[in-house]
Amino acid sequence: MSQKDPCQKQACEIQKCLQVNNYMESKCETVLQEMQKCCAWYPKGRSISCSGFEKEKREREKFKATSEGIPPSPQ
Repeated sequence: MSQKDPCQKQACEIQKCLQVNNYMESKCETVLQEMQKCCAWYPKGRSISCSGFEKEKREREKFKATSEGIPPSPQ
């Protein structure tokens, strides 16, 4: 028997909020933050609903590391 996704409720709340607010993420900051908190609470891979948040976090970290290694352009 598989375990219930611990962050599924938050994922559903995000979908509802986005639909009600014509997919404007800025109107759903609170529910997005709750999802991030839930994903941070559980180990990686525990919640399938968190996979998008985990991927986004990795991409941000990769971009930050890449951008820090590039010397500033001359002005």
